[in-house]
Amino acid sequence: MSLVTTHVLDTAAGKPAQGVDVRLEFQGTILARARTDEDGRIRELGPDRLAPGVYRLVFDVEDYLGPDAFFPEIAISFRILDGEAHHHVPVLLSPFGYSTYRGS
Repeated sequence: MSLVTTHVLDTAAGKPAQGVDVRLEFQGTILARARTDEDGRIRELGPDRLAPGVYRLVFDVEDYLGPDAFFPEIAISFRILDGEAHHHVPVLLSPFGYSTYRGS
């Protein structure tokens, strides 16, 4: 199982955000890329172990919401202290805002 997973929900449409491209980065290097499935989830994103440090998830929102998207991309930085623990980073998305939290 991947150490990092995500879930994108389109709160304006009231449904999962299918087809959002996401990449996992560490120190400017892309570690993995994936696209949300029909349930808005990415269950496999990167390896099952990561070194402690600050990572970024970058969501291509413009491709999902269209060229007039207020936020063309969302970049979320988060810290991994335990390189073997699962880290789930959900995103609640709307045309003019988003929120995130550490999920389970």
